[in-house]
Amino acid sequence: MFETIIGLEVHAQLNTKTKIFCACSTRFGDAPNTNVCTVCLGLPGALPVLNKEAVKKSISFGRAINATVNKTSIFNRKNYFYPDLPKGYQISQFEVPIVEKGEIFLDFEDGAQKRIGVTRAHLEEDAGKNIHHGNESHVDLNRAGTPLLEIVSEPDLRSSDEAVMYLKKLHAILRYLDISDANMQEGSFRCDANVSIRPKGDSKLYTRVEIKNLNSFKFIQKAIEFEVTRQREAWEDGVYEQEVVQETRLFDTQTGVTRSMRGKEDSAEYRYFPDPDLLPVIIPEAMMEECSKIPELPDEKKARLVKEYGIKEYDAAVITGSVEMAHYFEAMVKEGAGAKNAVTWLTVELLARLTHGLSIETSPVDAGTLGALVKRIEDGTISGKAAKEVLDYLMAHRVSVDEAIETLGLTQMSDDGAILEIIEEIIAANGDKVAEYKSGKEKLFGFFVGQAMKASKGTANPAKVNTLLQAKLNG
Repeated sequence: MFETIIGLEVHAQLNTKTKIFCACSTRFGDAPNTNVCTVCLGLPGALPVLNKEAVKKSISFGRAINATVNKTSIFNRKNYFYPDLPKGYQISQFEVPIVEKGEIFLDFEDGAQKRIGVTRAHLEEDAGKNIHHGNESHVDLNRAGTPLLEIVSEPDLRSSDEAVMYLKKLHAILRYLDISDANMQEGSFRCDANVSIRPKGDSKLYTRVEIKNLNSFKFIQKAIEFEVTRQREAWEDGVYEQEVVQETRLFDTQTGVTRSMRGKEDSAEYRYFPDPDLLPVIIPEAMMEECSKIPELPDEKKARLVKEYGIKEYDAAVITGSVEMAHYFEAMVKEGAGAKNAVTWLTVELLARLTHGLSIETSPVDAGTLGALVKRIEDGTISGKAAKEVLDYLMAHRVSVDEAIETLGLTQMSDDGAILEIIEEIIAANGDKVAEYKSGKEKLFGFFVGQAMKASKGTANPAKVNTLLQAKLNG
């Protein structure tokens, strides 16, 4: 039996308007090599100037994960050659990062919790991007110099599931703090996974392999699972030392396998030294206090929703898993929807309809509209079944809930006289079944309910149908 050891390095692009060491825009999607200057291009004599906002966002993150925020930190030069790094070195923090010794907690469905240590989070500049077309390669330096916060976990994760849980919690924290858009598709939240195995009960750490630049939760999980299987089979086949070496591997999303990219460098090979163009970062007390005022985070919001609205912890965890979902839920409740029904209609009904690239942010049904729909169920205007039809209509038509109900003719029938008329007609038309019911076949009650709902085209109030039917059949 083996134990999996996983440590994660996440590169989160900070959502500053300008780059970390110059005034160039960080806007995504512009024409290649248009958001560049002498600093981005690494031209001789160009001097970096630190972006204060990047420092502030890093402090906020440190506070959010209960970490130590170093009042003095240092920028270093990390030397290596790559086409998208025109200076021949990357400015990063090595010996003294701005944030260290933090923690993130994972919550499991059974109520258990696990602490994952965060070794450090340091500021650095992003590299450019290599774009390959057949036999040609192009370099776009628009991204070069975008501020990154590299967040390094302790090797405390023990499965691919835990790794994904950690990443989702980290992703949520960044979004709640509004310090990164954490958009995986655009590359502003990228993960490197360090994976190794060891026999259960062994405390030694064996050779770790780094899987580089994973940019979706699904691929992260699959890459880790493949690598664990590869290492375990090598161990069992007696070729572990030959097959598992310290290296960087890439995950092929088409084949689902990892493959060797290059040998893994040790820190000494990067020849780190303090950047002579940048002074140490010394954080004033006023800035430290300003950045310590952080918004309500996922764990705090989850606890409050459970206490304030009496919803289940699991439901609260789902809702607070993203800041957009949390805001949507609270807007529904503000609209007047009951909290428990709001949970169901948000997490079950609406999410099931958000297909083909739609998300909470781009949903054609906003929180106020869905909240109004839930209110119409709760005040008896429509049935839950009819409300699903209304929601389908609202996904395709920008009208109010009441307009949709009227257009579809789904207003719930709650008038006792009208429902009794339907019931009497059904009883008159099914004398044989009435006799069977009265002789003891109580399961036939469902038949009468179904006939009443069918006759009313689903608009009769189900509770009233049940009450009035029982009175008629048992009277």
